[in-house]
Amino acid sequence: MFTGIIETVGIIKDIQKENDNVHITVNSKITNELKIDQSVAHNGVCLTVVNISDDSYTVTAIKETIDKTNLGTWQLNDLINLERAMKLGDRLDGHIVQGHVDQIGICKEITEANGSWYYTFQYDENLNNITIEKGSITVNGVSLTVVNSKDNEFSVAIIPYTYEHTNFKNFRIDTKINLEFDVVGKYVSKLFSKK
Repeated sequence: MFTGIIETVGIIKDIQKENDNVHITVNSKITNELKIDQSVAHNGVCLTVVNISDDSYTVTAIKETIDKTNLGTWQLNDLINLERAMKLGDRLDGHIVQGHVDQIGICKEITEANGSWYYTFQYDENLNNITIEKGSITVNGVSLTVVNSKDNEFSVAIIPYTYEHTNFKNFRIDTKINLEFDVVGKYVSKLFSKK
């Protein structure tokens, strides 16, 4: 379980394929606090730490994870948003995030607005995911509030702190991003789809 509040960014230092699996090595300032078998969200994807060496650690992704996330686009030296699993009793500063990406979205517009930024993303509406105005959404692991919600599109507003401390600053038009829709909204949507 995560909150969508990014702790730090990591830098991809190595990517190794092994059959259908991919081993990703990340350099991060939180490495010395990690343990083998610990869960860490990488751009919103929950992956398990399998190795630690000096200031880097390695996680492994299986084919299903690669197919359903933007992990297949990751390259050496990419910045990745990182968040460790929350502890029981911690404040829930963002919203309930599972680390299970629902689908990939695409950045369609970036607008600067007097020191902040608006990002607009599109997604496949045929997968029955929804956004609502002022509802929660997770974009590359970042807990955000939806603005301008439409059937297959929404926007979010990014403040300077989030821009500087996440990989939002590297987004361009057509950048593929990971989306995890609000878990409560998913249950409600599922209930109504059965009627």
